[in-house]
Order: sequence, then C-alpha cells, then structure tokens
Amino acid sequence: MPLYLGLDSSTQSLTGLLLDTDTGTVVAEEVLSYGEDLPGYASPQGFLPSGEDGVVHADPLLWLAALDLLLARWKEAGVPLGEVAALSGAAQQHGSVYTNESLASRLDNLDGSGSLPEAVAPALARPTAPIWLDTSTGEDCWALEEAVGGRVRAITGSPATERFTGPQIRKFAREEPEAYARTARIDLVSSFLASVLCGRPAPLDHADASGMNLLDLRRLEWHPDLLAATAPHLRERLPGLVPSRRPAGYLSPYFRRYGLRPGLPVYAWTGDNPSSLAGTGAMGVDCRVVSLGTSDTLFGRLEQPVGDPEGYGHVFAGPAGGYLSLICFANGSLAREAVKREHGLEWGWFDGDAFARTPPGNRGNRLLPWFVPEITPRVPIAGVRRGGEAAFVERRTDPATEVRAVVEAQVLALRLHSAWMPGEPDHLRVTGGGAASAGYRQVLADVFQRPVRRLAVGNSSALGAALRAAEADGAGSWDALTDRFCPTREESEPVPDRQPVYEEALRAYRELERTAREGLG
Repeated sequence: MPLYLGLDSSTQSLTGLLLDTDTGTVVAEEVLSYGEDLPGYASPQGFLPSGEDGVVHADPLLWLAALDLLLARWKEAGVPLGEVAALSGAAQQHGSVYTNESLASRLDNLDGSGSLPEAVAPALARPTAPIWLDTSTGEDCWALEEAVGGRVRAITGSPATERFTGPQIRKFAREEPEAYARTARIDLVSSFLASVLCGRPAPLDHADASGMNLLDLRRLEWHPDLLAATAPHLRERLPGLVPSRRPAGYLSPYFRRYGLRPGLPVYAWTGDNPSSLAGTGAMGVDCRVVSLGTSDTLFGRLEQPVGDPEGYGHVFAGPAGGYLSLICFANGSLAREAVKREHGLEWGWFDGDAFARTPPGNRGNRLLPWFVPEITPRVPIAGVRRGGEAAFVERRTDPATEVRAVVEAQVLALRLHSAWMPGEPDHLRVTGGGAASAGYRQVLADVFQRPVRRLAVGNSSALGAALRAAEADGAGSWDALTDRFCPTREESEPVPDRQPVYEEALRAYRELERTAREGLG
C-alpha cells in the first residue's frame, strides 16, 4: 500500500495530505494554522504585522516550525508515515529566502537532537522573507522594465510586478548591499522547504520560477538581461531549474524521527497556484478554476502563452507541461473576514442568510473591497469605496447588504479582469475555504452564466502536490489519478433571468472601479 504525501505551505497555514492511490482514499489530512498553532512567532495571519510603506515580510523559521509540528502530530496520531513512497509540496508564490554559505553544511548535518528552526537559523543571511503581499518595489519594477525596453511581460509572461521576486531581490541588493554580499543563495519558499526535506540545496521547478520576473518563459531559462538588471552576480545565487516532475532530491535522515523512510524521492516543489491546477483536475478538461483563499485567483490551462494586454494577468509555466493563465486579487478572504469581523457575523451570513435577504444586483449598491492594497487592478492605498444607483445603507445597520456587496464585487472583478483569457470554458470549478458558501457559488454561476462545481477535496494545492508525486513515481496516469481524487460535488446552475441584472452590474462595477482609480491619481 504505497502512500503519497503532499504538503502546502500557504500564507496562513501548512496543510498535509496523505493519499492511498490503490484505494483512492485520503488516509490523513491536517491543517496547521500559523497564528493559532504557533503563536510564539507573532504572525496571526502568517506574516509579520509591523511593515511600513508596503513592506510585508514573514519569518521563514515559522514555516520550519510548522513542518516539525505537523509531522509530530501525525506521528503521535499513528499516521502510517513509514508507508510513504514519495512526496512533493507547494508553497505560496513569490516569497524569497536568503541564506549564507553555511546552508549546505547545516542541511547535510541535520540530526534528531534539535528542531529545524534551531538547525537552519544560523544560515539565514536575512532574518525575514518578503512575500507576495509586499508592494514596496515600484522603483525596482520600473528599472527592470527600462532595462529590457518594456518587454518584461513578453519575456516572462508577467509585467514587472511589485510582489514578484526579481524586484524584491533588486530592492534588497540596492538598499542592503552588505547583506546581499553575505547572501550565497536565494530560494523561493518552495525550493527552501524542498532543500530542508532533502538535506541539501534543491533545484527550483519551472512553474514557480516563472513567477519571478526573471525566467524566459518560452526557453525556460534565466534571462541574462533581467538577471543583470536585478543584482550583481545573481545567477550564482539562484537554484538550478528542473521540470516539475523531476526529483529535487531524496529525504534527509532527519525525518526518520517522524517515521518517514530516509532516501524516498522528494519531487520538485512548486508554487501553490500551479499545484492547484493539478489538484483541481483542471489540466485536461475545459474549465477554469476559482480558488477562494487568502487571495482569490482564477486560473486555467493554456497550450500557448497568451498574455493580458492590460498587464494584470499572468502566464506561468504549467506543472506538467503547457502553461497556466492566472489572475490574482489580494482582497480575497482578507476582505470577507473584514466584513465578518466589522459586523460580528457568523460565516452562515456568507452562505444563505445574506443572500436570502437581498436580491441579485443588491439594489444597485456597489462596493470596492480594497481592505488591503489591491493588485488587480493596482491600487497602492487600501480603502473601501462605495457607490451605485441607490444610497448605500450603513454597514452596521444592514450587514446583509454589505455581505452581498463584497461577494458581488469580488465575482464581478473576477469576470472583468479575466476577459483576456482565450476560450469559453464549459464550467467553473471552485475550491478553497470560500467555496463552502452556497451563496458565493450561486453569484459566481449567475455572473459568469456557467455551471459552478465545487471540488470534493478542499485543499487543492496539497492534493496537487500529492498527485504530482504519485504521477511522477508511476502510481498512475493523470487521467486515472484526477478521476479518482478530484471529483466534484455540489453544482450551482446559472439562472438565465439574472444575466441582464449582472451585465448591468458589471457595467456599473467597471465604472465605479475606473472612477475610484482616477480619484487616486
């Protein structure tokens, strides 16, 4: 009974998923919340709260402590980790970790006498890691674009983007040259955690590397002009590149303490969005996927790299060939949680209550839910903005209107800013925490006028990691594995009579967004 382990180190949590491919069952599943389970790291939302001027960093030792804790819990619970045949993982995209020349020796000498954070901490050349929420690199984005004549999107699949790793590295080298000089290696979160598991510096897969503004998307090689414009001697500090189904290495003896077998294959980790493409079963079907998490994303598989002319969307390398089109919104669950918190609501309001009390279109009440700086469209200053044909009812007297407003705004933004993606999918698949809301799924179906199918397994990124390990290890074809592990359950059908309501709402939302952005200058 070979088992396959998938891990997902996301912004707010670490998820582990253990699959039995012979029986088609999930043997174990664990979600560890950084804020609740590791409060000593002072990161209630998974990142350090003290940043200014758009700076958002996390503590990379938190991710290691979470790995230790999750595996320790599984060992104590009797999870059969000794039967794991291979593993892989995924991590939040765009986070970067900076280590000194001692990393390789420290990884090689991991033993059972201490914890992962204790062993790896002295190898950090920079104590914190900028993550995807960081918007402090505008100057560096302009410099990268200028260096290649404004062709960053044509080369990499994305415009120079503030939260991407290339601009982050450039800012670090520019502002802290001595610390950069002490940096021997720069990892993404995915390759950093893969390195710890392998006990040696691990390569970086093409899919996650393509979210750095440094990779030539068509050649799948580092682009020399972008490297030169980013930082001196950068190539020697970056990991090697491999396809996603290639082993990054083999499990370190350190993990014997949890019952795992040293030497089992650790397949290359990737980013959470490419991994979710695999975990939603969307690589070979005509659909798009909406993932409702800390950020909200809409993505789908592409045969050829077709980019967003407005510069908000992205094209990455796919986790099993081809490409991945993606649009991302910073104000996902962060915005939904803010509305819930302001009104003291239960999550049931996001399921049935608010939608039973308000009509589709919300009587013309509109909301721009920019509770944190938004990335689609680029809005550098947080702030909730309202407008519409009717005067907006104050939030504290009408929470139902506010709940529908935030949901409709998010879904209208998904449709508006994904119009560049080629093709017409026959359905949408929805995953993530927000997918549990029947109200949200119905708005999604009505706005897109497509059936919406909720995936039976919610942790699509961790599932994708486990499936990638299983497929690469020969446990089954993609079709067989996704048929077994990626079923859908509830289906929300669009109501045709609501199409004109939401076409008008889309027009009004587009105008509200335009006016608000003009007001920001």
